[in-house]
Amino acid sequence: MSTTTITASEINKLRQQTGAGMMDCRKALVESNGDFETAIDYLRKKGQKVAALRGDREAKEGVVIAQTTDDHKTGYIINVSCETDFVSKNAEYIAFAQSIMDAVVANNVSSVEELNSVKIGDETIADKLNEQVAKIGEKISVSRFEKIEAPYVASYIHGNYRMGVLVGLNKENAEAGKDVAMQIAAMNPIAIDQTSVPAETVERERNIAIEQIKAEGKPAEMAEKIAAGKVNKFFKESTLLAQAFVKDGNKSVADYLKSIDPDLKVIGFKRVALG
Repeated sequence: MSTTTITASEINKLRQQTGAGMMDCRKALVESNGDFETAIDYLRKKGQKVAALRGDREAKEGVVIAQTTDDHKTGYIINVSCETDFVSKNAEYIAFAQSIMDAVVANNVSSVEELNSVKIGDETIADKLNEQVAKIGEKISVSRFEKIEAPYVASYIHGNYRMGVLVGLNKENAEAGKDVAMQIAAMNPIAIDQTSVPAETVERERNIAIEQIKAEGKPAEMAEKIAAGKVNKFFKESTLLAQAFVKDGNKSVADYLKSIDPDLKVIGFKRVALG
């Protein structure tokens, strides 16, 4: 048994992230030596349904803006984060975030580091952020930055600046761009298709599935076959083109795109959400 000391705040954090019970969270952290991702895998292997730990959960509050250039060849997402929703819902703060995005677009920025040195008027964005910290009294920063370049990029902002999505297509189609962006906002796919899923993610899902099957008392010789089915279900639920289209559940996103234009393809996407 590990001798790692697990604090109440760590248990509560895991509980908030997963929805699992307090005692289960404590045991998972103890068994995992305090490592959160390992603890989440532990809970899943025990058959518990837990919330997915995704990379878009860093910021607690703030403003997320997604925007493209006028020619729709380049798109950007920024998250100007803060500590409270009281600040993030303020019209002046939203306007401040938009001024940063305008500077991003005007200067074709490629990273947060580059962004901080860009000027709005006579001041750098880094200085502007520090002014907001002094004025508001909260930690404020550009905590996320994403960029896509493609023959056509669509952008979508959801939930009063709480989520931003970019979709890169191989050719111009505003209708499909908007529909696919809304799909990504609603269903949070992890990749475009099965071939785009990292090998370590596939192996992780397979191992979790096998442990779940063993926990259910099924014979070991059945585990591999059942696990393969579970992994295929994971691909269908978690990859964009295989997902059921939110506007018509009788077809997949791939089917929808073919119905619009047989040659239309998604070549990239980004999704940034608060929470």
